[in-house]
Amino acid sequence: MQCVHPKAQGPVLSCLLFLMALALTGCGGDSGGNTATASANTGAPVNETPTEQPSPQPEPEPEPEPINLSWDAPYERPEEYPGTVSLPQQLITMRDGIRLSATVTLPADENGEPVDGPFPVIATFTGYNQSLGAIGAADPYLVQRGYAYIIADLRGTGASEGTWQAFSEVDHEDIGELLDYIDTQPWSNGTIGMNGASYMGITGLLAGARQHPGLDAIFAIVPMGDAYRDIVFSGGQINAGFIPLWVTLVTGLGIIPTPVGLDNDEPGYYLNTLLDHLAGTLTEFPVPVVGGALIGDDNKYDNDFWRQRSPLEQIDQITAPTFVVGGLRDIFQRGEPLIYEGLKNNGTTSKLLIGPWEHLDGSSGAGLPADGVPALANIRLAWFDQYLKGMDTGAGDYPPVTQYYTGAERYITAADWPHPQAHAEVFYLHGKPGLPLFGEINREAPTGNSRTSLLQTPVNGLCSASASQWTAGVLGLITSPCKEQNNVTELLEAVYTSEPMEEDMAINGPIGGQIWASTTALDSNVVVRVSVVDPNGLSRELTNGIQMASMSDFNATRSRFMDGKLIQPWHPFTAASQQPVGPLRPFRADVEVFPTSAVIPAGHRLRISVGASDLPHGLSPLPDLLQGLLGLLTVYSTPAMPSRVNIPLVPTSALGEPATT
Repeated sequence: MQCVHPKAQGPVLSCLLFLMALALTGCGGDSGGNTATASANTGAPVNETPTEQPSPQPEPEPEPEPINLSWDAPYERPEEYPGTVSLPQQLITMRDGIRLSATVTLPADENGEPVDGPFPVIATFTGYNQSLGAIGAADPYLVQRGYAYIIADLRGTGASEGTWQAFSEVDHEDIGELLDYIDTQPWSNGTIGMNGASYMGITGLLAGARQHPGLDAIFAIVPMGDAYRDIVFSGGQINAGFIPLWVTLVTGLGIIPTPVGLDNDEPGYYLNTLLDHLAGTLTEFPVPVVGGALIGDDNKYDNDFWRQRSPLEQIDQITAPTFVVGGLRDIFQRGEPLIYEGLKNNGTTSKLLIGPWEHLDGSSGAGLPADGVPALANIRLAWFDQYLKGMDTGAGDYPPVTQYYTGAERYITAADWPHPQAHAEVFYLHGKPGLPLFGEINREAPTGNSRTSLLQTPVNGLCSASASQWTAGVLGLITSPCKEQNNVTELLEAVYTSEPMEEDMAINGPIGGQIWASTTALDSNVVVRVSVVDPNGLSRELTNGIQMASMSDFNATRSRFMDGKLIQPWHPFTAASQQPVGPLRPFRADVEVFPTSAVIPAGHRLRISVGASDLPHGLSPLPDLLQGLLGLLTVYSTPAMPSRVNIPLVPTSALGEPATT
């Protein structure tokens, strides 16, 4: 029996007393008293006092296992097969007779012939027409190392029959049937891993929620967590950038002819699926849904339509080990760390890697390897080899969280997200009457009565880093100078800037903007941008958030507080929670500013700007747009209405060295 923990002193005496008591009892030691006990020989009561047995002390709790915060050398192994071969496209029949198009790629021998399996299977379920091979093609790097790879077009997309469901319950059931199909194929050993970026990362998570017994690992790159809050209706505003591009992409790729009909002796297959796709676009999704939301129907609120399409709503159902890749400027910037957090909180093995990426760069892990973080191909191989092949690759010991810090310009690891040593600090906004661009930031609450007014225009934000982010980098390619600075956008906003930092300041996590304001209109949007200003005055946006004033009611139970300060409000976005905003009546907009990781270097300044629009990130549905058009938004900085931003800060000493060993 181990009595003494090396770091304990109190238990030493207890253990010694306990052993002494045992020794005395074994030697027959006793003392007089009045307590009656039974005689060992006759059972007659005798007067003697028993030795008092102290309660055994509980074993000290074991020290927690140390958490590895370093990346080892990139995992690699030689290919097992010289080539790959794709089988003819096949049609997989669903429960209602709809057929989904799929391509299977297998390891090939030196003659280009498929090698007999079975193999563990990597699966990708897409909406981007797998037959074209342009987005989400089978990865030969994995296949040549002993994996079968299947890519399937989901219903109503690519070369599959039916109408586009966009992650609906119908898709969920189709995903379950595709997993069943894989399980029974001769090239499959019944062990499956989900892989893919964006659309394919989302379907990977939805597959995990099916809890299929053969699904043993997920590698989800830049996936969505919450369909409503992450992307389609951030802050109650419809996304006017990415959503039109996405709808056009899926619809356009779904009308391109493919050989699947000829491969299956059905020459009329293409025409039939084309008619299905076009009819669904016009009558089911996306025209009726997105168009209806724009004119203000029920889908402008968070309802069952959006919830069933949100992996975060099913995160507690995912048990397969999951690696999540995200980006600081990704369109799913909000949801990616929340996916990791939800998985971790439910006991699922999970890791999080966030790079400095917009959506397209994040899909490929651009710039890796860097700072000891391997390329995504190496990480993914290690992940699947560990959990699909049972090889000891060290993937389970990868750092829990690896994030790129803007300003430090390097990857840094941590034991959790937000950083375990993060603490929330309040930064008050102090306006200057008549000088909207020259407000100040400091830690003291305002003592005077300052107000800053600005015009509510719905088109500000087009020349900003935000415009590039929310078009998945497209506008950044067209208007490159706008992507690198925020100064133009700030001309139409209330701007608050700190004094130069005396020392580096590190930010990690979501940020809560609590803005007191009023409007001359019936409603307004409130945009909060967090930027860093260099010594030359160039303002670079770190992150932002947008919130419709009338939808600012938040659920405190589901919101995130740190040190008693609100850093991530959770808004219901329901018809019942929408509250009218009367002209000139002060309100507080609790703005969810999406999470970031950044270091503001010494000599640089923190800037918070408050505006009324962030196009194309958000555009109000038409009825709300008309209510706020050309109003005057006034931001308050008074003792009773102190506009403030709550920022989670991390001691720079806690950031340690780069992610490398």
